[in-house]
Amino acid sequence: MDLKRTALTTLRLIDLTSLNDNDTPGVILNLCKQAKTPFGHVPAVCIYRQFIPVAKDYFVANKLDVKIATVTNFPHGGIDKYLAIKETEEAIKLGADEVDIVFPYQALMAGDSAIGAEIVKKAKETCGDKVLKVIIESGELIKPELIREASIISIENGADFIKTSTGKVPVNATLEATEIMLKVIKELNSKCGFKAAGGIRRVSEAVEYLKLTAEIMSEDWISSDKFRFGASSLLGDVLDVLNDRQSSTDNSAY
Repeated sequence: MDLKRTALTTLRLIDLTSLNDNDTPGVILNLCKQAKTPFGHVPAVCIYRQFIPVAKDYFVANKLDVKIATVTNFPHGGIDKYLAIKETEEAIKLGADEVDIVFPYQALMAGDSAIGAEIVKKAKETCGDKVLKVIIESGELIKPELIREASIISIENGADFIKTSTGKVPVNATLEATEIMLKVIKELNSKCGFKAAGGIRRVSEAVEYLKLTAEIMSEDWISSDKFRFGASSLLGDVLDVLNDRQSSTDNSAY
């Protein structure tokens, strides 16, 4: 696969993201406008839930089939299950198509796996037919056995996707965590998807994730209903590649 084809594949997998404390309706509207490109549109935007109506109005008015994702129990993955579920309920009522909830990873690190299972299970019940992505925060769990355990707990309790990171910690998506998480999905013969989030800014980086995923799950598995990138700046590099502008990418292919 050549670099342009890889860039086009990547475009169709991006959750275009803005999760900043200084986000405003204007910032989110601009993000929504970026979702459509001359080469097609991204599958989803990921924003704070108070901005869901802004995004929904824009996509409806412009007849764009772009999903709206939001985050709950974010970013610290607290153990207050009532708050986590309340936030998830609010997100669904506001019109979210997808909810990215943070797994209580610090509790798991302390030896408590039950609260994570409970929160994920209840969140999926709350989401119903909407997509639930569970952020395990692999860069904080660090240990392969904890990354594996969080992935298994999430899948067994209803996660539609497992996601590496919030993007709010020093270590976000890594190929090492990706391999562990994908192998759990394959081992469990699960319909669960995977989302690599945080720190992936270039097509040259994205290609490594696509290559690894193809090796473990097959190239046919890679589509927006199974694989996503959570990114705020990756789209810019994708467009540079597709428009033959200078990019920091190399000429490798997968």
